[in-house]
Amino acid sequence: NHLVRKIEAAIDFSFIYKLVENMYSSERGRPSIDPVVLIKMAFIQYTFGIRSMRKTIEEIETNLAYRWFLGFGFHDKVPHFSTFGKNYERRFKDTDLFQKIFYRILKEASDKKLISAEHVFIDSTHVKASANKRKFEKKIVRKETKAYEARLQEEINSDREKHGKKTFPPEKYKKEENKEIKESITDPESGYYVKDERTKQFAYSFHAAADRNGFILGTIVTPGNIHDSTMFEPLLEKVIENCGKPDAVAADAGYKTPAIAQYLIENNIRPVLPYTRPRTKKSYLRKHDYVYDKHFDCYICPEGQVLEYRTTTKEGYRQYFSNPTKCKNCSLLAQCTQSQNHQKLIQRHVWEDYLEEADHLRYTTENRIIYAKRKETIERVFADAKEKHGMRWTTLRGLKKLSMQAMLTFAAMNLKKLANWTWTSPKMV
Repeated sequence: NHLVRKIEAAIDFSFIYKLVENMYSSERGRPSIDPVVLIKMAFIQYTFGIRSMRKTIEEIETNLAYRWFLGFGFHDKVPHFSTFGKNYERRFKDTDLFQKIFYRILKEASDKKLISAEHVFIDSTHVKASANKRKFEKKIVRKETKAYEARLQEEINSDREKHGKKTFPPEKYKKEENKEIKESITDPESGYYVKDERTKQFAYSFHAAADRNGFILGTIVTPGNIHDSTMFEPLLEKVIENCGKPDAVAADAGYKTPAIAQYLIENNIRPVLPYTRPRTKKSYLRKHDYVYDKHFDCYICPEGQVLEYRTTTKEGYRQYFSNPTKCKNCSLLAQCTQSQNHQKLIQRHVWEDYLEEADHLRYTTENRIIYAKRKETIERVFADAKEKHGMRWTTLRGLKKLSMQAMLTFAAMNLKKLANWTWTSPKMV
């Protein structure tokens, strides 16, 4: 009942030959090591959480189960630990081989009716980079373009037209916005990640989507300083492409943005998002204390004063201002605003209606049941990956190698689940 026996029974690894046929030459050079053996060696490393290929080869040399899995006899010579690395650099580096392997295993699970993708759970986790956090350079770089940028620009100009305002010209949006970042000298492609005073490090973010059975449906790797919400749409589009459109998507508070709520609702996907605390300062009136009148497009304060629409910013926020002459003598002024001219400003996103709808759905029984599954699905995936499959930190450097690690780790986890769920123990004779 060893796991490698279950894996061998669960999937036929010969599909790898077709994936790599263009990477090998049958006419030149000496015969290479079997590509299936190379990939199986990597699967042994990531399935059993062995920290390096050097250590993996040491284990294979003395472990009969691993030798059997690779097709080696007791006295057969095991490949050198550098073999996989050399093949990666010469053949696999700039290909989508590991992505294809990941989706091939996922398809196998789907064909056996093990995937249940009507509810999808999305989150990300940070993986500590192989880089000294004290060795960095400060650089000015351009801010990343968000996936929904073009959609938002169209919505903003449409909103301004409705209010009789001039639309923003395209060059208004094309103006470059810069930010200062810390770039690692050791691994420039990692990102500086700050969680709290104690957790400051260079890291990568592994963004992943899982179904309710804990199978990983897709993954994207980014530097650790990229916000979770920016990768939501590209990741979900991968899931839709490979597994079909889900009925509902659950995510934590980091994904509770107007853009994500709009994207889900417009695509007839149920948003399952949590409660978030108001960000208003203590002892001040909160935004929900001001009533929004949709018909007249204005806000009404607790004292009955109207805050009228003024403009829509290029960031997508409608601005509503109060009358300072009326506010000046208001009894609630000290709880309302710190503005020196006694004027209250409320901002409302052009997609705020979608966010409010997502908030209303939060009270439904269906959303509560789905959201409760997060800790049993995507949270457990990350916990298992870090505790059992060596994903707490990495010894690799660069986005391409980290993407390979993510694909192999999650493919190994899917394969392990597939093998255990489909295994039927042979009858002892």
